[in-house]
Amino acid sequence: MPVQPERSVRELAAARTLPEHQRMDAATLDWIAGNPPPPAADTPRLAADDIPVLTPDPAWFTSPVQAEGLHGISHGARTSVLAFLLARAHKLDGPHTAALCTAAALHDCRRHDDRADPEHGRRAADWFTEHAEHVLPALGQDVPPALREEAASAIAVHNLPYDAFTPAQHTAYQRAPHLTDLLKAADCLDRYRLPLERWWPNLIHLRVAVPDWLPPLAHGLVVHSEQARFHGAGHRDALTDALTALTR
Repeated sequence: MPVQPERSVRELAAARTLPEHQRMDAATLDWIAGNPPPPAADTPRLAADDIPVLTPDPAWFTSPVQAEGLHGISHGARTSVLAFLLARAHKLDGPHTAALCTAAALHDCRRHDDRADPEHGRRAADWFTEHAEHVLPALGQDVPPALREEAASAIAVHNLPYDAFTPAQHTAYQRAPHLTDLLKAADCLDRYRLPLERWWPNLIHLRVAVPDWLPPLAHGLVVHSEQARFHGAGHRDALTDALTALTR
């Protein structure tokens, strides 16, 4: 079970004294659970067994503390689930879905800290390119070489505003805009884990439509998976249990 800090991440965020490395705590999670987004009028039937959970290896992160933090293993795994659901909603084919989910699982793996770290997308893209032959089998994904390059391009810019793309990044984006757009959307939807409501998902910045039922599901994934983590579940089991609870 994670060791609880003396002050919650929410208290530290409100005081603008967040440390470089941040992790979920019980008080912050209770606040998140108590402030769900409005429920959707219509939610499709989902089968938990049909939704892959891509869980990044702790060794893929820059440090053990990063792997367990707010941008660590659980965030990557949840973002991969949200990416899969977005891919299905936007009717991506199998190879593009695998590329998107892989990018989602890995997009933050080379962060140095839980602050802005503006170069972390580029570092993660370079790392994926270098380690793809090992990473893809470990995640159970089959991504053709051309799509690996497009996935890396999406990872490289996932944290950048569109108007901050370099000319080369804009050219790469135009080859496969859906991968970048959907990765940004999936990453955005997992912002319910953050300790201030003003940091929660703001869909107006996205270039793809997000189904009305997905924000409440994303919030539920944070709450259920993090609660399971506090009860001793591993990252993958925690998210699997969350999906089962939310898709009954």
